Amino acid sequence: MKKKQDTLIVTAGRDPEANFGILNPPVYHASTILYPTLDAVRTRKQPFTYGRRGTPTTAALQEAIAELEGGYRTLLTPSGLSAVTAALLAHLKTGDHLLMTDSAYEPSRHFCERVLKRYGVDVEYYNPCLGSDIAALIKPNTAVVFTESPGSVTFEVQDIPAISKAAHKAGAIVMIDNTWASPLYFKPFEHGVDVSIQAVTKYLCGHSDVMMGAITTTEAAWRDTVASHGANGLCAGPDDVYLVLRGIRTLSVRLARHMETGLKLARWLAARPEVARVIHPALPSHPGHALWKRDFTGASGLFSIELKPASEAALAAMLDGLELFGMGYSWGGFESLIIPQDPAKIRTATKWEAQGPMLRLHAGLEDPDDLIADLDAGFERLRACNE
Repeated sequence: MKKKQDTLIVTAGRDPEANFGILNPPVYHASTILYPTLDAVRTRKQPFTYGRRGTPTTAALQEAIAELEGGYRTLLTPSGLSAVTAALLAHLKTGDHLLMTDSAYEPSRHFCERVLKRYGVDVEYYNPCLGSDIAALIKPNTAVVFTESPGSVTFEVQDIPAISKAAHKAGAIVMIDNTWASPLYFKPFEHGVDVSIQAVTKYLCGHSDVMMGAITTTEAAWRDTVASHGANGLCAGPDDVYLVLRGIRTLSVRLARHMETGLKLARWLAARPEVARVIHPALPSHPGHALWKRDFTGASGLFSIELKPASEAALAAMLDGLELFGMGYSWGGFESLIIPQDPAKIRTATKWEAQGPMLRLHAGLEDPDDLIADLDAGFERLRACNE
């Protein structure tokens, strides 16, 4: 029976018959795992060999994520950033060329600058809106094209099928940071991606209390990925794995609410006189809206706004007095967040221009009318200070 997505979210990674009928997989705390015979030690012919290599708890979450993303297999890492770095290290070596989207998550860029370049990888940033024109940047030694769609601050929607086609024609693989949409709203492997990365910390967990990443690959990309992952000693704690397994079961209903509230806030903000523009892929005003509508099945609760010119004091008056929007750099949990951003300082392949301050918002699970009232009061404080 082919299961629909909402059913998969509830059933993936579960095997009650293997656990005495218990619905949820048990939490295995393990370092040492015993072997029954010398032959088993020599051949390692048993499903679990050492705690770092995984337990039944780990296997349950990896199976669930792989099934939801539509990939071959999944590996877990201690954070979203470690998933990015582990995936890149698995498929790059000295002398290789990496094409990295200019809209990438800033810590991903930092890794490229501080680590990859140091070890002789040629890192080149590209305009995220290139699409098939990326072919002109691909070199004979291009090994990886890294995408993030939408970008987690500036929200450019990339033409992943066109980029994948150009990359594969040249023998390169395509990676995507798929955290914004989650496996629910974007199916990377149906669009030509070879390696999909999730900051599990965000929507898959959903409760702002876990740090974790996931790497899901095609069968062809699996061998190098799993070998490098093991060589780097990466693993995730069993209690965190259990929390993510629990969080996944409500992913569908949570994301639907995040999307609904996010769009309500975005439309309300678009009508505010203090706002120069709202940057949300699901709005028709967004430059990448057509691509989003073609490739995505929904939107998360994360988007940005650009304010009209405002002083630092006015911005502080607005943000410091908010009651429901906390200022924090994560997202994907039940709570609403707002944080200033300045993408102009890290862009190299493109130029980011804005009239005034940029704010990234995450629409949580609070009542949207209460969130609007909180922002409305914030704008009143901003105006009073700006006058």
